[in-house]
Amino acid sequence: MQDRRAVWERETQRKGMAGKMHFVAWLMVAICLLPWLTTQHHAGQPVNSTSVRGSLQEPETPEVMFELLWAGLELDVMGQLHIQDEELASTRPGRRLRLLLQHHVPGDLEGAEQQLQQFQDLRKGPPLSPWDFECLLLTGLSCVYRLHKASEAEERGRWTQVFALLAQETLWDLCKGFCPRQPPSLGPWLSILHPFP
Repeated sequence: MQDRRAVWERETQRKGMAGKMHFVAWLMVAICLLPWLTTQHHAGQPVNSTSVRGSLQEPETPEVMFELLWAGLELDVMGQLHIQDEELASTRPGRRLRLLLQHHVPGDLEGAEQQLQQFQDLRKGPPLSPWDFECLLLTGLSCVYRLHKASEAEERGRWTQVFALLAQETLWDLCKGFCPRQPPSLGPWLSILHPFP
């Protein structure tokens, strides 16, 4: 009887954790898509294809990106993120997102930590380019999926830390040129990430 109760409690805790992570993921998407709601990423820095690398062209409109992400992503056994809706995945924006996820978003913890460090090194400079900002957003979103799949407490803790720091970098970048001297902190919101053992 006690074993059954323990199993039930673990499952309830895991479902609660999944719900919180889903909420945090969409909160981050909402925060990060904010710059594209206007015609400029940040004051004085228009969104154009000159700041974007290669054949990926300029970032998708918020509506298109939201639709792609709303369809849901899945993490396969090889550690690659894919759009769940095959029809959306076959569109030009879907193929572009797939390329970004495969080639520009780290697939492991060490890569995510390195990319976080690169974004932290850029913190005192000008606002990120639309390209870099999109990579920041997608790396954070990738962390949420990988955190959910992590089986060991230590690994979950590291993914949680990287995600929280990426979310903070996102907020700081959004505030460049708009916020007072001291950028806002996600400190109070990060408490929802602490239920992980």
